Amino acid sequence: MNNKRLYLLFILVASLAGLISWRLFDIQVLSGGEWKAQAQGQQMFFNQTMGERGEVYFQNRNGDPVPLAVNRTFIDAYISPRDIKEKEREDLAVQISSSLNISESFVLEKMKKDSSYEVLKRRIPEEELEVVQEINKLHFEENILRYYPQETLASHVIGFVGGEGIGQYGIEQYYENVVRGKEGLQKGRKNPSGFFITRDTTERGSNIMLTIDYNIQNFSEKLLQQAYEEFNISEGSVIVGNPNTGEIIALANFPSFNPNSYSEVADFSVFKNQAIQTFFEPGSVFKPITMVAALDAMAVDYEDTYLDEGFVQIHGKTVHNYNQRAWGEVTMSNILENSINTGMVEVEKRLGHTLFLDYFEKFGFFEKTGIDLHGEICSENKNLLEGYDINFANASFGQGIQVTTIQIFRAFSALANGGTMVTPYITRGMSHPQGERILSTKASSKITSMLVSAVDNGSGWRAKVPGYYIAGKTGTAQIPWSVLGIPQSGYSDETIQAFIGYAPAYNPQFLIIVRLDQPQAKTAELSAAPIFGELAKYILNYMQIPPDYSEKNE
Repeated sequence: MNNKRLYLLFILVASLAGLISWRLFDIQVLSGGEWKAQAQGQQMFFNQTMGERGEVYFQNRNGDPVPLAVNRTFIDAYISPRDIKEKEREDLAVQISSSLNISESFVLEKMKKDSSYEVLKRRIPEEELEVVQEINKLHFEENILRYYPQETLASHVIGFVGGEGIGQYGIEQYYENVVRGKEGLQKGRKNPSGFFITRDTTERGSNIMLTIDYNIQNFSEKLLQQAYEEFNISEGSVIVGNPNTGEIIALANFPSFNPNSYSEVADFSVFKNQAIQTFFEPGSVFKPITMVAALDAMAVDYEDTYLDEGFVQIHGKTVHNYNQRAWGEVTMSNILENSINTGMVEVEKRLGHTLFLDYFEKFGFFEKTGIDLHGEICSENKNLLEGYDINFANASFGQGIQVTTIQIFRAFSALANGGTMVTPYITRGMSHPQGERILSTKASSKITSMLVSAVDNGSGWRAKVPGYYIAGKTGTAQIPWSVLGIPQSGYSDETIQAFIGYAPAYNPQFLIIVRLDQPQAKTAELSAAPIFGELAKYILNYMQIPPDYSEKNE
């Protein structure tokens, strides 16, 4: 009986061994190719994906370029609620919330969802990651995202990349097709050790080097913050550029934002680039434009005189000087030095409306400047086209017309560089249009001398830098009630105060415009002019520009 049982057991084992051997032979030999293909199919992966975005850098005279927009790998923490048992939830939520520094109730709500993927926290700092990696049922994934290491610095210049991976505002939007990576296929293998890409046809986007200088941009933004603390400005802009080329060296706005956390911004108006997307009436900083047009047309010369009575009547409307002061007999140069409104009305009258309008167009105030930033606007300035004498009279001293800060920068560049219009630009290595001559070098030279006198002897004296000739002009323009959202005609007591100038005056290396909205100061002489002076002094030292004269010889 025992032998029979052993015999049957032997037959069973032998049959089983034979079956297994046959199955192995079938898998490895007869069907080996098929099984190998299936295994490779499980190990291989194909991803249709986008190449990395190109990065953006500041210029830096003191060293290597400084990154403004880069790509960084971030870790997100997530859970799969379907894998978490109800009895595990409470203890696990306590552990996760304390480690990730998030609300316990938030974690519990996520755990109750019927899903296999719920993000708990994005962009986990490295110091937190070390603590949470060992938590059971907590998973992690890597994402390559846009990161702005300078945070709020030059935020309006760079803009940001939105949730769909598309640039919004600034450089990110304007040069989207340049910095955006090219879509391609990633082929690779996966095994217990990780993922290995064997073929990648994606293409990285191109890097961009800005003309913006990191140090000058940083200093400009500090001065705007200082203006907020000292004068309680509502908004403000500073542009620094090379008037000979149009190259923008700094473009700063207040208030700013952090593009790393753009989704947390409550008021979207902070994304607006004040320098290129906000109109303002320029006031007295426009007076040199009217004057140089008259000089170029030989309607006036800088030593011509005018008898000022403090007001002028135009078809029943009266134009007054600041504080209703009468200056008596003055020269054209005195008109700019003392910022005499009625004097500018006389200059425009001698020039004539038709030529004034021609020069207004030549200086580009009916069109965009073409700066390579997203969202630039321009005004139609329709009131000038109506042809009324009072409109031209007001426009002669910068009232009743709308411009942007970048338009004023471009117009003044022609005064500084000998009469050529330039196109402002903010990136290196791109194609930028060449300018055309709109003024004679003689007119440019004369207006420069008058603007030097306006700083040395006039309201711009607080913009002076010892040892250098500065050409510049103040401007204090009242803000219309309508701009402040009040439905009535006329002007409020709120002002926009500005100073624009270039240095060294007779060989300009840079031009600065400072614009302060609603400062708690009486005039630009007290607010914008000193800020210009401080910034100009910094740049002259930073660029190591030799002085025009020794103070001992003055």
